[in-house]
This record gives sequence, C-alpha cells and structure tokens, in this order.
Amino acid sequence: MHSAAVLQEAQKLHNVSDRLESLADLHPVVSEALLSISGNIRHIAAILEVLVVTKMGPIEPGPANA
Repeated sequence: MHSAAVLQEAQKLHNVSDRLESLADLHPVVSEALLSISGNIRHIAAILEVLVVTKMGPIEPGPANA
C-alpha cells in the first residue's frame, strides 16, 4: 500500500471519529462510550499518519497531491 493510500485510510478514520462524536451528542445514554471509541479511532488515525511519515518515506504524487 502506498503512503498516499494509508493517509486516505487515516482520513477516513478521522471522519468516522467525527461522526461518532456527532452521534454521542444525539444519544446521551451511550455518549460516554461513543466519545471513548471516537477518541481511540482518532488516535489510531494519528498513529497511521506517524507511521507514514517515519517509515514509508515521502508521499508519492497523485491526483490530489499534484
């Protein structure tokens, strides 16, 4: 998997985290659990981004990076 593809997956995880935070506002009964899960997903996304920077080298040019 190329670095740009990993970064796209990390962005998708950030989006999932954002959606879970929104759901937490709408569902107070499970809001604490949703916020916890959201935070964990956000941390995983950040780890993926660090992995790309430290282990996979420079981002390859693509349509979004050109």
